[in-house]
Amino acid sequence: MLLSELVSTAEEVAATSSRLAKIDAVSRLLARVEADDVPALVGLLLATPRQGRLGVGWRGITALDVQHAEGSSLSISDVDAAFEALAGSSGSGSAAARTDLLSALAARATVEEWDFLSRAMLGELRTGALGGVLLDAIARASDRPAASVRRAAMLSGDLGDTAVLALTGTEAELDAVGLVVGRPVLPMLASTAATPTAALEITGRASVEYKLDGARIQVHRSGDAVSIYTRSLADITHRVPEIVEIVRGLPADDLILDGETLSLDEDGGPRPFQETMSRFGADVSRDLVLRPWFFDLLHVDGRDLLDEPLSTRLTELERVVGEWRMPGIVTDDPAAAEQLSRDALAAGHEGVLVKGVDAPYSAGRRGKSWVKVKPVLTYDLVVLAAEWGSGRRQGWLSNLHLGALDPDGEFGEPGGFVMVGKTFKGLTDDLLRWQTENFPPFETRRTQSTVFLRPEFVVEIAIDGVQRSPRYPGGIALRFARVKGYRPDKTPSGADTIQTLRALLRA
Repeated sequence: MLLSELVSTAEEVAATSSRLAKIDAVSRLLARVEADDVPALVGLLLATPRQGRLGVGWRGITALDVQHAEGSSLSISDVDAAFEALAGSSGSGSAAARTDLLSALAARATVEEWDFLSRAMLGELRTGALGGVLLDAIARASDRPAASVRRAAMLSGDLGDTAVLALTGTEAELDAVGLVVGRPVLPMLASTAATPTAALEITGRASVEYKLDGARIQVHRSGDAVSIYTRSLADITHRVPEIVEIVRGLPADDLILDGETLSLDEDGGPRPFQETMSRFGADVSRDLVLRPWFFDLLHVDGRDLLDEPLSTRLTELERVVGEWRMPGIVTDDPAAAEQLSRDALAAGHEGVLVKGVDAPYSAGRRGKSWVKVKPVLTYDLVVLAAEWGSGRRQGWLSNLHLGALDPDGEFGEPGGFVMVGKTFKGLTDDLLRWQTENFPPFETRRTQSTVFLRPEFVVEIAIDGVQRSPRYPGGIALRFARVKGYRPDKTPSGADTIQTLRALLRA
């Protein structure tokens, strides 16, 4: 299949807010794709290439200077082969090799195809073709029950493999996909609420548990063999030997556990999220020890617990993990839930998770059985640039480049601004229209995709925190930034500083 067919479908999906229209467009694409191309196509649609890390970043892509092709000739398999080469490039000279590979791929792609591939590689596709839409599209294209497709995807942990099985296998083969110790499943996800009281109104009687600013882990044990996976199902077993040893000491032979891990400082408080994450991509450091907290149990010694209520799973969890259990209480009392939330925040954690005790474990789903509650941080930042939108946002200035004030010139010119992240979240159609009308008079320069601005516009941004990042000069990047609104009452000189944001690393 030609890449251009995928790009056209992605544009069609991004151009509509109708879930049914998105499903219809993706299902028509899946119905005509060759089976060999399905895993790569699914990875591109989700902006998560099947190869995992490609070793490609924003700077590497934007630094390219190539002439794009006039006509479409790239196939899905061509792109997949190029991604395979990028992912496999390592060692001395790998940076130059990746640049050559990217340049060759960019030269074979049209402007539209390269825009799509760039965003797919950076995880910024924003078509709205997320997992739920894709699962329903797979069901429609294969004429299989949506429940069967969804469960197979949850328990296999791979949408690409599920799509191939649904499209080419039998219904019996699809239904035969089950929970297997050693094969990670998609994690259950949480919706959000403003307060623990509001969360309890959604869930009813619930387990109210600490929400750590840590990394999600899924642990599988079969005898002495232990495997540990991240939220994205990457295998990090060799990175976390201390957790492996803890799990080997638990009183069970076969286990699938869900939990979080983080590192603690000398006073027993949580270290910044990025320090925990550094253990997932580097050799083991004796100076940074990870501690696990487990909050769910999916399987124990031949017994699957996925479909059991949380109350049953927690009873078994307590028996198996003991001291490694996530702190929490079971209650329907709002006052008790509010107090536990205050305790969690006082201990330096993010907030609480409120989980209905009657609910099964819905792998891969973001429903109302789990509800997270954590305070929102807001900061006044300055717009440094805006990118032209695509799909439904075509023709509008959309994705914002955000800067913090650097009053003393610690990271640049005194009184200048340091870029700390980008976001498109929270931008309504009215705001997109306003930006497109009001930004151009303040333009300083532009590229094909981006309009750079004088630092005149102050915008209030909500974030979940910051993390260390070599991408930006200030050494940090915003986490989950979203627009609350513009602040015409404030001047750029009154924006929050880079030092204020960096202090969150130590909070």
